[in-house]
Amino acid sequence: MTSSSIDINPKCYPLVERGNVVDVYHGKKIPDPYRALEEPDAEITKDFVQKINSISRPFIEACGFRNSMRERLTSMWDYEKFGCPSIHGDYYYYFYNSGLQNHYVLYQQKSLDEKGSVFMDPNTWSEDGTTSLSHTSWTEDGTILAYGVSDKGSDCSTIKFKKCTGEELFDVIPGVKFSGLAWLHDNSGVFYSKYPEVQTTTEKHEYHSLYFHRLGTGLKEDVLVYERRDHPDYFISACVSNDGKFLFVTLYKGSDTKNQLYYFDLTTRPKIDGKLELVPLFDESDATYSEIDSDDNSALILTNFKASMFKIVRVKLGQKATSNQNNIWEVIIDEDKKRKLDWAMAIDGNKLLVCYMEDVKHSLYIHDLNDGKLLYRIPVKTGTIAWMYGCKNKSEIFVYLISFFTPSIIYKGDFASCSSISTPLQLIEIRRRTEIEGIKTNDFKVEQIFYTSKDGTKVPMFILHHKSLKLDGNNGAILYGYGGFNVSKVPDFSISRLLFLKHFGGVCAIANIRGGGEYGEKWHEGGMRDKKQNVFDDFICAAEELIRLKYTKPEKLTIYGESNGGLLTAVCAQQRPDLFGAVVVGVGVLDMLRFHKFTVGAAWVPEFGNPDVPEDFDFIYKYSPLHQISVQPNVQWPAMLIRSADHDDRVLCLHTLKYLAQLYYTLRTEACDWQTKPVLGRIEVNAGHGGGKPTNRTIDGIVDIFSFLAACP
Repeated sequence: MTSSSIDINPKCYPLVERGNVVDVYHGKKIPDPYRALEEPDAEITKDFVQKINSISRPFIEACGFRNSMRERLTSMWDYEKFGCPSIHGDYYYYFYNSGLQNHYVLYQQKSLDEKGSVFMDPNTWSEDGTTSLSHTSWTEDGTILAYGVSDKGSDCSTIKFKKCTGEELFDVIPGVKFSGLAWLHDNSGVFYSKYPEVQTTTEKHEYHSLYFHRLGTGLKEDVLVYERRDHPDYFISACVSNDGKFLFVTLYKGSDTKNQLYYFDLTTRPKIDGKLELVPLFDESDATYSEIDSDDNSALILTNFKASMFKIVRVKLGQKATSNQNNIWEVIIDEDKKRKLDWAMAIDGNKLLVCYMEDVKHSLYIHDLNDGKLLYRIPVKTGTIAWMYGCKNKSEIFVYLISFFTPSIIYKGDFASCSSISTPLQLIEIRRRTEIEGIKTNDFKVEQIFYTSKDGTKVPMFILHHKSLKLDGNNGAILYGYGGFNVSKVPDFSISRLLFLKHFGGVCAIANIRGGGEYGEKWHEGGMRDKKQNVFDDFICAAEELIRLKYTKPEKLTIYGESNGGLLTAVCAQQRPDLFGAVVVGVGVLDMLRFHKFTVGAAWVPEFGNPDVPEDFDFIYKYSPLHQISVQPNVQWPAMLIRSADHDDRVLCLHTLKYLAQLYYTLRTEACDWQTKPVLGRIEVNAGHGGGKPTNRTIDGIVDIFSFLAACP
């Protein structure tokens, strides 16, 4: 992947005035010379952002085939995209994008055979496409939709309401963040979560609380129903049971996968007019507990308590089902140590639909809802179940499957056609499969290999390439990774990857490193807190394996990650600068000593540790990208593109700005004699962490990345 190679001498990089701030952590003095860049509206910050973009823009635009690349990418992107259908009341609903629309449009139809009509079009909400749809939640009878509107990619949404007839209601709930929307079954109101008071864009968020909004009333009449003033870092969410009788409330300490689960009998409170006295079901935060279904006396729970790969149990309501009482749990589906029980849902009255993940591939099964007995497997093609629709009170289901080379396959099944509970369901592919112009999926190949990491752990990795690829070590390659927060990097469809495979003859690899959820909680725990170095080792070993197998060589290898993946690529670039030709760091968490002091950063303490705790500080400081910047004599720092957004309210732009300022200072003072590879920043304006980004800006970002890589030496 080469066009024109452009060198940049570090003397060209802008410097920021260094302050004299010094923090003391457990007796160790740590300078923070760029503390001023934490203020987004300060002149020093605005000036630095302008200078960063003024350097990167000409470099990126110097790519000789930038325009033709944009044309190819835009052409490839211009295909029909269908979402998974769902049923609400008397209508089917589905999301649809004709090709290049900035946002998907929600359609309504009476039957699957007729042409749908536009029910909601987020493309009309703003001229520049920066306003997007963030939530949808229908009433049980399907007559009213609660939906969220997000501006400039913010995690914060305004909730509005619309009837199935198209009538917009006057109710508005602003400031909703990290929340589900749970309706009472009589349609009288909805439960939601938000922070009670947030004054600034960077302020630490605390006291996430649960509220109730009664339809037809003003915001001031909304009721606080549950809060935990003793735990300012809790996330609180709620759902209403399938039968509408119970409210289940989940408490997470930040991003910790272990949670508490409480419930409330809604039949005892005809009107929600104050705080609810919740009953504890699991209150020890010793495992993951999520409600699948319930009846008057018991609840069906998916848990990884003493079962890293998960199991399903039935517990009695009315008594705490604490860990020392697990002998009274009824195991419905026991743990399978070879595959992860990913999720389950109650469907068609008496059935349990179960999804397993084995070696990062999904499979579907039907079990008896009452006793957990396996009835049969539902045959679907190999891939990822990206979306699923099914309800306990409906017989129809829809399965939405994707893979590396398939945008989507949508299956429909109807249990009404089955003569008994054990009669296998027949899935039928509905005619909404899409094809990409100029792309023949049979021309490409995907392999899954298992390589050995530094400590001997076997790690899976997907490798994608054209079938004509020669294993001679001369291919451009992009290695993707994440490695955190229990996130599984399952096979998905990406136009940008296809562009790289087809038009650049490249190799794409996705490493399923530790910290993710591919093999249950043990896999996650193996890459968090004091074991975070395992994540970096896994990723470095993935790169070495690609080189060993002659897919590529160091100077042609790019690593790419966003958010926690941006932290990953920044650390690996510092630990092994000789191994990578280029590095892309997207919206990365880079100041690991102060991440917990802004917006929702404190929620990541269970994952990363707390730098204010001496034991945690020791292992965090060792890899913190901002604090471990150093150059080796005559060793090139990899070409690097560091991307962020000015309205990112999750991983604030300050991480990127402070890191760039320190890196530029180090390169200018220590590496002017040998450093030539470009180190650039790109700060997107009026954009957030990535959610809700319009299509045109998504394409712009991809073109920028490939233009950068093409222009690198």
